[in-house]
Amino acid sequence: MVEISKAVTWPTICALTRSVEKDIDVAAEALKYAKRGRIHTGIGTSDYHIKYKFNSNQDDILQRAIACVKYAKKYVEDVEFYAEDAGRTGNEYLARVVEAVIKAGATVVNIPDTTGYCLPDVYGAKIRYLMENVSNIHKAVISTHCHNDLGMATANTMSGILNGARQAEVTLNGIGERAGNTSLEEIAMILRCHKDLGVHTDINTQRIMHSSRLVSSLMNMPVQPNKAVVGRNAFAHSSGIHQDGVLKNRENYEIMDPKDVGMDENSILLTARSGRAALKHRLHVLGVEIEGERLSEVYQEFLKLADRKKDINDDDVLLLVGEERTEKRRIKLDHLQVVSGKGVRSVASVTLDIAGEKFEASASGNGPVDAGIKALKRIINREMTLQEFLIQAIAKGSDDTGKVHMQVEHEGSVYYGFSGNTDIVTASIEAYIDAINKFVR
Repeated sequence: MVEISKAVTWPTICALTRSVEKDIDVAAEALKYAKRGRIHTGIGTSDYHIKYKFNSNQDDILQRAIACVKYAKKYVEDVEFYAEDAGRTGNEYLARVVEAVIKAGATVVNIPDTTGYCLPDVYGAKIRYLMENVSNIHKAVISTHCHNDLGMATANTMSGILNGARQAEVTLNGIGERAGNTSLEEIAMILRCHKDLGVHTDINTQRIMHSSRLVSSLMNMPVQPNKAVVGRNAFAHSSGIHQDGVLKNRENYEIMDPKDVGMDENSILLTARSGRAALKHRLHVLGVEIEGERLSEVYQEFLKLADRKKDINDDDVLLLVGEERTEKRRIKLDHLQVVSGKGVRSVASVTLDIAGEKFEASASGNGPVDAGIKALKRIINREMTLQEFLIQAIAKGSDDTGKVHMQVEHEGSVYYGFSGNTDIVTASIEAYIDAINKFVR
C-alpha cells in the first residue's frame, strides 16, 4: 500500500480496515504518501453478525460504527463506512446506521450484499429506501458492493445504480471471495450500451481486454471462455445463422463493438455449422477470392474436413483451395537449433529465409522459446511485443501436433500468428514468424 501510494497520483487510494483503532492506525500509516487517501472502515449490521459474530446488540453496534468513523476522520477527510451483510440487514435499522455514520463524517457509505443473497429488486429497493429515508443522505455517496454467490452480482449492482447508488465496487474478471464480486467490465459495458440510463463513467473501455489478461496472468486465474465481455468466445460466432447475420451487419448479433473493449474484431469460427458466407469471408481475409460453383465445391470439401476436425485453422482453409500459405510467405524459418535443459542456459540459433536471402542470428533466453524469439528479433529489427502466447491442448499423445497461437503488437496494431508442429518450440517460432509476415512487406 505504501508503494502504491507513492507511485499513483490521481486515483483515490483506499485502505480497508475493521472497526478497530489499531487497524485504522495501520491504514493511516500506509496512506501517508497518498495524494488522495481514503480509509474504508465498518462493521457487520445484520442480525446474523450482531448475534453470532459479535455477540452484541443493535445499539452497541451502532455506537461502534459511529466511533470507528470518527476515529478514521482524525487521519483523513475521505472516510468510507461499510455495513457488512447489509443485504440481510433490516432496512429500518440500516437507515439508522447510515444516518449516524454520515453525521459522524462518512463521505461514502457502502451497502454490501456480502453473501450474494439479495434478489435484484430487493437490493434495489434497499438502496431506494435509504435514499428516501435517510435525512442526510445527500451528504454522502452510496456505494454498491455485491457478491456473486447466486450469480446476481451484476444484476444487483445495476439495480443499486438505478435506484441512486453512485459508486460501484467491482473487480476485473469478477475475481473475489468465493464466487467473486461484480465484474468491472460488465458494469462498464452495460452503462456504455445503455446510454439512455444517463449514468456515465470515465472508464477507458478500450483497455479492458488488456487489463483483463494482465490480471489473469499475474494472478494465474484463467478467464472462462464464455465469460461476458472478456472471455475469448465473447465475440466469437460459430453458428451458421449467427455468422451470416454478423457478416451482413455486425449489430444483428453484437450489441458491443469488439474494438470498444480492446479487441480488433469479432471472430468467425469455422465449424461444421458454418455456412458458405463464413467460409467465403475467411478466404477473403486470407486473400483468396472464389465465387459460384467453385465456392460450392470448396464448401463441400470443407464440410467433410469439419466432420473430422473440430478446429479449422487458416492453413486448413488454404489447403482446401490449393494454396499453401507457407510457400507464399516472404519470411520463412529455414533452420532452428536449440540447446536447453535443467541447469543449462537456453540458447537458440535461427536462420530465416527472407525473400530468398538467408539471415542468421543466435541468442540466449529464459527457456528455448524465449531464446528463439530473441534470435528472431535480432534479424527482424522491429519493435514488437508478444501480448499473448497460447499452446492448445494436445489431444492424443506426446507425438501429436501441438498448436500455437500468438498475438504480437507492432506500432499500435495487433497481429495474430498460428503454427502447428510436433516440436512445440518450432511451432512457437513459426507462429511468431506468421504474425510478422502480416506486417513486414
